[in-house]
Amino acid sequence: MTESGTPVVPEGVSELDVVGVRRGSFQVSGSGDTSGFGGLVSPIVMPAPTERPYGGWFDELADEIELALADRNLPVSSVIDKVVVDRDEITFFVLAEHIVDFARMLRDEPGLRFEMCLGVNGVHYPEDKGRELHAVYPFLSITHNRRIRVEVTAPDANPHIPSIVGIYPSNDWHERETWDFFGIVFDGHPSLTRIEMPDDWAGHPQRKDYPLGGIPVEYKGATIPAPDNRRAYN
Repeated sequence: MTESGTPVVPEGVSELDVVGVRRGSFQVSGSGDTSGFGGLVSPIVMPAPTERPYGGWFDELADEIELALADRNLPVSSVIDKVVVDRDEITFFVLAEHIVDFARMLRDEPGLRFEMCLGVNGVHYPEDKGRELHAVYPFLSITHNRRIRVEVTAPDANPHIPSIVGIYPSNDWHERETWDFFGIVFDGHPSLTRIEMPDDWAGHPQRKDYPLGGIPVEYKGATIPAPDNRRAYN
């Protein structure tokens, strides 16, 4: 970022996807922020597509994926929204309706052979309109000694992504945890229930719009005030 607050466009990226502006260090107002960072103003930038060549084995991998999709009579643009290379890692943004077939292709194609999906993590970007919820899958190929990420987005208004537990059974608990904390509904999951929070818990506590504090804690008969009531600045 330049001194004027304008984000710098990385090498290999045609343009940046700026979805909003972040003000202050903790996105709060009227709370008596004493951190000294209350005046910060910074753009909220989503990763933009990286242009070819990606470099290293990334191009070989992308070629293998394109060939595999062609064998299935699927145009690349109908399955992959964009490809992002950042910090020597490659991420394929796959449209939700194709994630099951894409995951099966990663596992079964000899030129890909990603035998392991290492779980799924949720991310909530309230400013990323129409794709506020992101599910991020890290894949590992033991055969080819490669790691990639696959990212799928869903809107807050329709937070549904197909489950890939039928292809990678070890994702069972990971999908439950991502639903528990972020509210992403993995359609087809055999038992999408709470795994960390109590069954009767309201809401999904790792979303950015989940209220901070407000819940008193009982400890050995004593009640500790909720975090937002423990300290105030006058």
